[in-house]
Amino acid sequence: MESQRYYSIIIPVYNRPDEVDDLLYSLAAQTIPNFEVLVVEDGSAKPCKEVVERYAGQMDIRYFVIPNGGPSGARNYGAAHSKGDYLLIVDSDCILPETYLESIEKELEREPADAFGGPDRAHPSFTPIQKAISYSMTSFFTTGGIRGGKKKLDKFYPRSFNMGVRRDVFMRLNGFDTSMRYGEDIDFSTRLFLAGCRTRLFPEAYVYHKRRTSFGQFFRQVEHSGEARIVLWKKYPDTLKVVHCLPSLFVLFVFSICVAGVWSPVLYSLLLLYILLLFVDATSRNGGSIYIGALSVVAAFTQLFGYGLGFIRRCLNI
Repeated sequence: MESQRYYSIIIPVYNRPDEVDDLLYSLAAQTIPNFEVLVVEDGSAKPCKEVVERYAGQMDIRYFVIPNGGPSGARNYGAAHSKGDYLLIVDSDCILPETYLESIEKELEREPADAFGGPDRAHPSFTPIQKAISYSMTSFFTTGGIRGGKKKLDKFYPRSFNMGVRRDVFMRLNGFDTSMRYGEDIDFSTRLFLAGCRTRLFPEAYVYHKRRTSFGQFFRQVEHSGEARIVLWKKYPDTLKVVHCLPSLFVLFVFSICVAGVWSPVLYSLLLLYILLLFVDATSRNGGSIYIGALSVVAAFTQLFGYGLGFIRRCLNI
């Protein structure tokens, strides 16, 4: 498939040489060759320079090392050294299907966009916990399914694990806010809307996102996301929606019936029904694996409690 567009794929990295290897391997297999790769090492103690060098003859790839300052600064640095028409920003723990760039190209041919993003899926090689976490992050019963490729009725907010944006637009908006450690991608998407830019979801431009490898790591990740939502609300008051409060309401709901001892057969039945729905749906989506189905229930509760508690704590600190 021929294209007139040139893409700059920016990969911020922090202590993940093995995962970068998997990502670069998937990039080498892309069906469209018109791209460059910019790997930005964000002050890692475990650099991936040797990994990058192994792919030097397979693609146009450059490697940069900067002092540790977080992913926002690393992405901005990569953008400043890029030459593509579009910037494609992906997390280092992703694997791309070989048709990833081809899917983006087809969508842009069909209908232009200033910025876009795609969903994430679980790769067959993922561990059971990673598959369970992937289910939790993409299920209709936890996030409404938007990360799994479901289109929403309102605006689509590209996320930095799988985000594309016109290079000139990125530069005009001064990239990511480096003062924000978490929620910086939603902040950038919000500024896209305020600037009158058009964003779109590209359902077939998905990535296999490894995410965290333990429930403890996953809890901390989503806890930060809950905190970031309040920070974003203070910065952009109109961005807080009822859906963002649901995890916190769920935490209070579970606490009331399981800790505070508020007895109600109806409430207990609703909680058990929700657990059953999660288990059946996750089992079905993972080839009938009861084990992954059970882990997915744990992942869903980890996600909702982590996000909800982070949200509540940040609210109380206002």
